[in-house]
Amino acid sequence: MKDMTPLDQYEVGYDIPAKPGMDEADIQTPCLVLDLDALERNIKKMGDWAKAHGMRHRVHGKMHKSVDVAKMQEELGGACGVCCQKVSEAEAFARGGIKDVLVSNQVRDPAKIDRLARIPKLGARAICCVDDLANVPDLSAAAVKHGTQIECLVEIDCGAGRCGVTSTPEVVALAKAIDAAEGLKFAGIQAYQGAMQHLDSYDERKAKIDIAVAMVKDAVDTLKSEGIDCDIVGGGGTGSYYFEGNSGVYNELQCGSYAFMDADYGRILDKDGNRIDQGEWENALFILTSVMSHAKADKAICDAGLKAQSVDSGLPFIFGRDDVKYVKCSDEHGVIADPDGVLKVNDKLRLVPGHCDPTCNVHDWYVGVRGGKVETVWPVTARGLAY
Repeated sequence: MKDMTPLDQYEVGYDIPAKPGMDEADIQTPCLVLDLDALERNIKKMGDWAKAHGMRHRVHGKMHKSVDVAKMQEELGGACGVCCQKVSEAEAFARGGIKDVLVSNQVRDPAKIDRLARIPKLGARAICCVDDLANVPDLSAAAVKHGTQIECLVEIDCGAGRCGVTSTPEVVALAKAIDAAEGLKFAGIQAYQGAMQHLDSYDERKAKIDIAVAMVKDAVDTLKSEGIDCDIVGGGGTGSYYFEGNSGVYNELQCGSYAFMDADYGRILDKDGNRIDQGEWENALFILTSVMSHAKADKAICDAGLKAQSVDSGLPFIFGRDDVKYVKCSDEHGVIADPDGVLKVNDKLRLVPGHCDPTCNVHDWYVGVRGGKVETVWPVTARGLAY
């Protein structure tokens, strides 16, 4: 009798879309498919770039929510750890064996602070962001209670207009308060400029990040003059990593979407005016969908609607085809313009989602495909974890 694998308990079509060894044509839809060759090339390319520029890369786990993808990013891309946005995500990564976890967000609720303080007991370094002096004693009390250490980054609002302080004196005051608090350690600065990541123009993105770099440099230099060093000066996304990586100020990148790519990121332009999904990065994530109806001569209906994806950043596009177009969707249906009637019922199509992060969050599984065959099936480990 062969050894049971973790996937043997699941039945295809009931609670899992595929199993290793299946043909891609037999995968149940709608589901998430990963082109493993493209994924591995993306991960290695970013890892090589970071290493060549003397940067650490803390991959953003909120994008894929997958321990398996994070481990691939460590193994193939040399990632130093992950960042995520929720304590629940941090717990999932730590339980899965990731040893260095940053909650790149503020943690203020008492129950969440208590859980954060217990993450080191799972064997992981626990880091969070702080932008308010009142947060410091609460974090300290929880760390002392559990006999652990929470490392803290002071977050600078460098243009995103969300969390973070806006002046160097505030950074210094917070850093000193953290260093003085029992159970806490000042670990550096968080400075992610999220608002400019999706600006089409390379020059417009650079102008925004130049402002951020100046703010961060002033803070780092002032802290150093006070005898306070920053282990981490973190930020940088798929649309800007080359700016932070060449700044001489940042030392840690936090790119996420580069590994999968999506339609919204794909349209932004590199320094030569080319889309970044046409040379810089490859599409590795797809929603696999099937045509379920072609009752109308000029349109096909597929099974990937709103419940299979997020359309906050726009509709998906059909990968590798210009003869058909995904034009609208409702809960369970996607409408595909098919003017020449080339599609047939049960044809399968690969959709590139508009926004990968929230799309991944509505699925339970990734089906990894290579050469037309299913090679692996991975759970979306932190799927739905938002607390």
